[in-house]
Amino acid sequence: QLQLVESGGGLVQTGGSLRLSCAASGRTFSRQMGWFRQAPGKERELVVGISWSGGNTYYAASVKGRFTISRDNAKNTVYLQMNSLKPEDTAVYYCAAGRREYDLGGLYLAQGDEYSYWGRGTQVTVSS
Repeated sequence: QLQLVESGGGLVQTGGSLRLSCAASGRTFSRQMGWFRQAPGKERELVVGISWSGGNTYYAASVKGRFTISRDNAKNTVYLQMNSLKPEDTAVYYCAAGRREYDLGGLYLAQGDEYSYWGRGTQVTVSS
């Protein structure tokens, strides 16, 4: 089993920054990783993704230019740097890991159903 534990959520003002971390343990970390979010009353949304090597990334249009995903495979950790935060970014953020090891150059990063392992989520609240 692959365990994912998020941290770094909290309350921030509009325009502020926050960095989320996701620590993985158990099953191999050499797979695509991503972050989803779910706001109250809305469906879960794939926000960002990163290939196992870190060489390819995916960003939803709503966060491109503001959020950055990165990973440190030596630490089995993936990060989400969030800048210029807006109230509409308020959501529970979930770390997710892909089903496949050694993904094919980020081919599946934008496909939500390719993520098979999930953390419990961390709340991000952006005040207006």
